[in-house]
Amino acid sequence: MHTERNAVELTKELLRFDTINPTGDETACARHLGDRLADAGFRVDYHPYGERRTCVVAAIGGNADKAPLCITGHIDTVPLGGARWRKDPFAGEVDGNRLYGRGSSDMKSGVAAFVVAALALCDRLAETPGVTLVITGGEETGCEGAFHLARQQGALGHAGAILVAEPTANYPLVGHKGAFWLEARARGVTAHGSMPERGDNAVYKAARAALALERLDFATPAHPLLGAPPLHVGTFHGGLNINSVPDLARIGVDIRTVPGQDHAALLARLRAHVGSDVELETILDVVGVHTEPTDAWVADVFDVMTPILGEAPQARGASYFTDAAALRPAYGDPPTVILGPGEPQMAHQTDEYCNAERIREAVGAYETIIRRWCEI
Repeated sequence: MHTERNAVELTKELLRFDTINPTGDETACARHLGDRLADAGFRVDYHPYGERRTCVVAAIGGNADKAPLCITGHIDTVPLGGARWRKDPFAGEVDGNRLYGRGSSDMKSGVAAFVVAALALCDRLAETPGVTLVITGGEETGCEGAFHLARQQGALGHAGAILVAEPTANYPLVGHKGAFWLEARARGVTAHGSMPERGDNAVYKAARAALALERLDFATPAHPLLGAPPLHVGTFHGGLNINSVPDLARIGVDIRTVPGQDHAALLARLRAHVGSDVELETILDVVGVHTEPTDAWVADVFDVMTPILGEAPQARGASYFTDAAALRPAYGDPPTVILGPGEPQMAHQTDEYCNAERIREAVGAYETIIRRWCEI
């Protein structure tokens, strides 16, 4: 189909924008998409939230009987990394069925696919519940753009369901873990290295806290789909020079929580567990998301994907977080599915690529999902 070919070409166009977070230009990429949607009759609003940082909300249709379908994706990407790329990360180069570039899987192919699908149906959506496309920036650094939209009164409108086009190789997922990142700081008193008894070593305090965290019992049952919440200490910094007792040490803690886990209660438990020798500061607070696979709309999405996948999908979840963590509560917790053409194992990788055939499949799937939601 013409629209399917367009989705591959639009992915290439999006890859040519450097939207590396935080140094790239999201605004230029956002306006490229917004202009195309506005030309087709969508109501388009831009929501800047920093220098060269912009989100787009584009809506069409809408009636009082049923809320629109929200389809969302982010245009920012992670940095290229230290390894040399064999392919130009901003050229949109195709080799066989692979389309290379930073963000090809995570997740410009997903954004291109749902934009093209919505454009293909726009002439038929005016008198229907409609769709709202929420195209965000800042996802890679904690859903900044999505949280900005959630804080703006009326920016998002309403939604009866959310489809997140993150990379799943077109396998529908019904949930994801949250992320609760903390910095633990230990303070001490510096002293000459030859007289350590005159100081108070902050590194020892931080080390004891790190070991205590390794033994932490969350005292929460494993989620039936997403399992137990893992914790690890990802960074440890302390001291300035070897011959001085360090008076400050910091550790970075990454916890991937499960849906329903109370982050405020978890923070209180952590503080009690590590004791008064360290201070805990929240760096990122993103909740988990889960929709029961028995939900009628989820079952309908599974039905759409069955012939594409060659089998009926089973209930699965993602270990990463998505913008649904910010958007779903803002929309009143509607059913949410994560479904996109990108290859999940290629996210954040050197020589990232997506499968062009999956982009074409995603366009067809999104069109069917929109048609069913809007009954056209």
